Amino acid sequence: MGFDVVISGGRVLDGTGAPPYRADVAIRGDRIAAVGRLDGAQAETVIDAAGRFVAPGFVDCHAHGDAAVFDPAVQQAALRQGVTTFVLGQDGLSFAPGSAETVAYAARYFAAVNGPLRDDSRVDGPLTVGELLASYDRAVALNTAYLLPHGTIRYDVMGPSPDPASPGDLAKMLRHVERGLSEGAAGLSSGLEYLPGRYASAEELAALCEPLGGLPYVTHMRAYGARAGVGMAEVMEIATRSGAAVHVSHLHGPADVLLPLVEHALAEDVDLTFDAYPYLRGNSILAMYVLPPSVPGAEPGRALEMIASDELDDWWPTLSETWPRLTISHAPGMEWVEGLTMVAAAERAGVEPAELCRRLLMETRLEAGVVFARPDEGPEGEESVRRMLRHPAHTGGSDAIYVGGHPHPRGFGAFARYLGRHVRELGDWTWEQAVVHLASHPARRFGLTDRGLVRAGFAADVVLFDPSTVTDRATYATPRSLATGIDDVLVSGVRVLSAGALTGATPGRALRP
Repeated sequence: MGFDVVISGGRVLDGTGAPPYRADVAIRGDRIAAVGRLDGAQAETVIDAAGRFVAPGFVDCHAHGDAAVFDPAVQQAALRQGVTTFVLGQDGLSFAPGSAETVAYAARYFAAVNGPLRDDSRVDGPLTVGELLASYDRAVALNTAYLLPHGTIRYDVMGPSPDPASPGDLAKMLRHVERGLSEGAAGLSSGLEYLPGRYASAEELAALCEPLGGLPYVTHMRAYGARAGVGMAEVMEIATRSGAAVHVSHLHGPADVLLPLVEHALAEDVDLTFDAYPYLRGNSILAMYVLPPSVPGAEPGRALEMIASDELDDWWPTLSETWPRLTISHAPGMEWVEGLTMVAAAERAGVEPAELCRRLLMETRLEAGVVFARPDEGPEGEESVRRMLRHPAHTGGSDAIYVGGHPHPRGFGAFARYLGRHVRELGDWTWEQAVVHLASHPARRFGLTDRGLVRAGFAADVVLFDPSTVTDRATYATPRSLATGIDDVLVSGVRVLSAGALTGATPGRALRP
């Protein structure tokens, strides 16, 4: 019996954790049809995998491609790292579900993270989860899964209000959650340093987690780094109240602080996983890092009035140690500052960093983004990252942001860096462990039960990579450089990357658990 594609002569890393073994992989339609020695098998397309590993497509557990995924350059950046699925709807803020006003708020507030809505994206408000997923389905080269964003849901019900949710508010939010799950959401996300998610209590979040039925509550916690105990205590309270599985986003900080917290949660029978990317710097909206809690960022008009006035004159001097750590990644209308530190941009403008920051916030209407160096940057921070990656509860995530003229390199290099640096160079994982962390473990976490393994009957998301050359090339200085060593990728049995270039095929599915 003939096949559509046969990948021959490679060594298979099947995602079970088993060592690589010599086998051919046959594909018929969008499924893997056979794995084994298939000498003489007939196929329309034969791909020679000699010298390469054949692995299941990687699942990026934390990607901000909600609008950017429609950009072919973003698709190529992901596929060149072996990423075949983005999990979107992160940090509690995205485009659905909500009224036109809610969609506009989420798009504006998180424009430096998720990217702007575009006419050709087929995404607009009012918007349901089902409609958003439909806009991705077979429209892009990689798969998408979607988390219900708590902040978007809260805004749709309560607007920018900082008040506790009333029983009536909770009932309305629960209806959003239940409908979103019925339309294919893969979990619920929160962003507890962002607005309006910051206003939610553990009680509110636990109530919204109750319908998840085994799908994860995914959280950007209220505190990280040395204060991660505060965030993790709330995670455990939510898990205990609701019974939900939990997944902590971009868990960063000193491993001596974080790992005991993870182990304590697991010992208390909390079903916990986390993602952590292999870099020491972060990337987000400038407003989150420089504005005090008194500024209502969920109300841009009022926030801009306060920034323009003298109300914050006593606040700006408290940020003197922050300015050198900020590099401007996104500044629409002030593109000349992108790639400069806040200090260097201020020097070029002939003003103090606080004044430059105020101008950025006002002229971009709070849209500016920054890459920021954390206090733990250095050898100890690098060792903490390595220890976090080695924990079996870790899954691969890039926290990719593709917006701006000078974004963080993680969207262009994180998964290749896992392989080239943390497997080949440092030995933090074996090759077979890497595929568990990057493919099978995250697929299982998000209920994608037919992905993550090279096995007959599974979806044919398949990556071929050269273990001797796979590496990241994106740096803080040149963040958009594409990874190398991954030249051939199939999604749902269709070749989407060939010789490192997009084929133009768009077989990516909107995945529903």
